[in-house]
Amino acid sequence: MGELSDLQRDFAAAILIAREAVPAPLTRKSGGVPNRRFGIYRNNVYSSLIDVVQARFPVVARLVGVEFFRAMARSHVEKDPPRSAVLLRYGESFPAFVAGFEPAKSVPYLADIAALEWAWHAAYHAADAAPLPLDELASVAAHAGDAVLKLHPSLGLVSSAFPIVTIFELHAETSDPPQTKLEAEAEDALVLRPHLDVEIRRLPPGAVTFIEMLRDGKSIGEAAAAAFARAADFDLEANLAGLMTSGAIIGCTARSA
Repeated sequence: MGELSDLQRDFAAAILIAREAVPAPLTRKSGGVPNRRFGIYRNNVYSSLIDVVQARFPVVARLVGVEFFRAMARSHVEKDPPRSAVLLRYGESFPAFVAGFEPAKSVPYLADIAALEWAWHAAYHAADAAPLPLDELASVAAHAGDAVLKLHPSLGLVSSAFPIVTIFELHAETSDPPQTKLEAEAEDALVLRPHLDVEIRRLPPGAVTFIEMLRDGKSIGEAAAAAFARAADFDLEANLAGLMTSGAIIGCTARSA
């Protein structure tokens, strides 16, 4: 049993490490090491994993082209192969990989688009939760300063120095977007699945800090103070209204004394 488990471990390692030798116990019927057959099997495994990554990041693939993307994804698979047979979370480290991938440096917003696509994927598979009904949301406004909000489990945030929401929208459905001159302005994104569909919204100044503080259990007053310190033009009423209408709030309690 020990020899079998050792062989399985060595086989898995050899499959996912391109330069790893064929495990010694594997032989052909005619004798010798089955290098060619093992190479075909290895390439099929790599191709399947690259397909998984491409399915997770279709906009990134459209931005750089399929050939470049698959070469980049192969490098990612070689560097960070799956740690589990469950591939639902595979690709989480891809945005960080893209940020350090030298051939992609000519597309400086590419890693942020990858982060936005991963946030979309995470939101799609997040737990369900019902947004707070409108009549209960009224209490949020009535006790805004002391209220502590519980936010939807699918909520994700992506900050960027580039207009990532605009770029995502232009390339989400087509590889041949309209020729539009983009303003080189920063955009922060809120990613959320309040009901059936994942939604991506642009956030106003200070919103990321505000929402991060709320998610950490701070009161609305504490979160607003932090947001004002980060962005002098932070609008508390507009940000609260945005969270309410987006379905991001699933609970509200008063701060305990």
